[in-house]
Amino acid sequence: MKIAIDAMGGDHAPKEIILGVNKAARDFSDTGFVLYGDQEQIRKHLQPSERVTIVHTDEVISPTDEPVRAVRRKKEASMVKMAQAVADGEADACISAGNTGALMTAGLFIVGRIKGIERPALAPTLPTLDGKGFLMLDLGANADAKPEHLLQYAFMGQIYAEKVRKIEKPRVALLNIGSESNKGNELTKKTFDLLEGSDVNFVGNIEARELLEGHADVVVTDGFTGNVVLKAIEGTAASLFSMLKSTFTSSLKNKLAAGLIKSDLVELKNKMDYSEYGGAALFGLKSPVIKAHGSSNSNAVYHAIRQTRDIVMNDVAGTIKAAVAEQKE
Repeated sequence: MKIAIDAMGGDHAPKEIILGVNKAARDFSDTGFVLYGDQEQIRKHLQPSERVTIVHTDEVISPTDEPVRAVRRKKEASMVKMAQAVADGEADACISAGNTGALMTAGLFIVGRIKGIERPALAPTLPTLDGKGFLMLDLGANADAKPEHLLQYAFMGQIYAEKVRKIEKPRVALLNIGSESNKGNELTKKTFDLLEGSDVNFVGNIEARELLEGHADVVVTDGFTGNVVLKAIEGTAASLFSMLKSTFTSSLKNKLAAGLIKSDLVELKNKMDYSEYGGAALFGLKSPVIKAHGSSNSNAVYHAIRQTRDIVMNDVAGTIKAAVAEQKE
């Protein structure tokens, strides 16, 4: 197995990207890595391994670049060359922590969409209070969606939950403003009917306040709503931990109290840490394309690699392709 990686994408590239690759190369002896980027910068942090190669390029897609224009014009960019390697069969999958829009564009135009999938979906695994997490899609690949798109999201999410997360008969829910079937707008009402008449294990609507309670293994929604929810969860979690830190450092008494429950606070923080779950997979493409968080540290990169490896080993893209073909028949 070979994984192509954009070494220059992300807030902490290339150092944290390479440190994550170093750990993955030690742990996964059956996996090879191709790093795309500035070889001089990469070699500063890379531990020599016969399974890690570097393809040098000076061009990089920045976070402020317009996605479609950047992918079309910057043919030598690390992200573009990484995606091209997958399209050419030189790598089985690719990972980038860079410009999300550009990665989705590269995935669509270079790697290519599975025939029958109308809209690919961006799908990260988000934390829950019980530590098991849930898959949510779409979280930003498409701002608008039709009920048929959300039905495809449900099928793709269920396949991933079964194949990679090893959940038997995963529970699929629809994000809505209420649990009743008649709640919501035209999109959610029609989607509810489609999901109820489908082969997925549909458990009904779920409200945003219930997401972290672990009531579903897969949650489907349109990309606009999903992205708003994701940013709200991230912002709330960051604010909460900031307030806790401020409280526990405000006085000597509170500092002593913090010392007593330090291990519990660390456990709580780890439970809500996105990096433990890997990156966001772009489902619906011919080969796995994984978006790591822009602020990924080495641990997040390592888990994105672990996740990508699992997706390749379980042939998630092939299973989605077969499921779509069967559904059309």
